[in-house]
Amino acid sequence: MADALELDALWDEFHRAVNMTSQELAAWLRVSDAAEESVPMPEHAGSPTGEHVLAILQKRRTDLTDDDLDVMYEVVDTVTAETDQEHGREAEETRRHRLMTLGHDPLKPPA
Repeated sequence: MADALELDALWDEFHRAVNMTSQELAAWLRVSDAAEESVPMPEHAGSPTGEHVLAILQKRRTDLTDDDLDVMYEVVDTVTAETDQEHGREAEETRRHRLMTLGHDPLKPPA
């Protein structure tokens, strides 16, 4: 487990990177996982990482596990790398959808 200062910094970075609310993310995971042929059960919608991000958003800082911290680092690193890169117009929608699966909507204005 990380020390208190590192945990505080990670918590803040994660919540800056994840700019969607838990309700927005849950709705997105259900929509993004739905296919024309079938609609999965809502509690099983979305990617495993997206579901883990959703679970983290519903936790208190003191309830985080080592697995949660690993996912938080992964999300912060991915969002930072993706937002620092230039993408062509065609790739933007795909990039946005991928980031939204992690709880980051690049079109959402900063809070």
